Amino acid sequence: MKRPVLHLWDQLSLYLPLLLMGFMALVSWWLVRTAPEPVRQAAVAQVSDEPDYSLHQFSVQQFDGQGGLRSQMWGEQARHYPVRDVLEVDAVRTRSVGEDGSVTTTSAQRGISNSDSSEVQLWGQAQVRRSYAKADQPDLLLQGEFLHAWTQQERVRSHLPVVITRGGNRWTGNAMEYDHLAQVLELKGQVRGVLQPRGR
Repeated sequence: MKRPVLHLWDQLSLYLPLLLMGFMALVSWWLVRTAPEPVRQAAVAQVSDEPDYSLHQFSVQQFDGQGGLRSQMWGEQARHYPVRDVLEVDAVRTRSVGEDGSVTTTSAQRGISNSDSSEVQLWGQAQVRRSYAKADQPDLLLQGEFLHAWTQQERVRSHLPVVITRGGNRWTGNAMEYDHLAQVLELKGQVRGVLQPRGR
């Protein structure tokens, strides 16, 4: 009696892997048929041009690798717009120290900067002052209702009237192009200047 049972078990064990594979295939097919349909990718929401963060009565400092203060910015309120990737600051003031020790300060009623501060626009009573480390070099002061600066190229442009003061000398014009690296200042429109004689 035991021998036929063992023989039957041997026969079944030969087909057991095949039966298990068939059972697993049947279960997989059933799961695929009964599973919910995949969620369709949601339509990309339109990005609003609303600020994603804002700051109030703030100041920001930037330091070099040795811990020296390189630049500072203050403002009453700042708003970051992610779509344009710009920072807009009310009552902005900045101060930066150059490699040669010169100090550049700016102020305006409103400032707009791109993400890396390589392009800055100053609106409303805009002012840029550069003070030199050497005592024999007088300060350079640029003033106007609008100044557009490229900080890495050290260029400033304005399509509105400007006043430039250096030492006792003063120039006015209806528009301006200033390239500090090339030491070239171009005034356009009605240009007037007052030059003081050099002291002996």
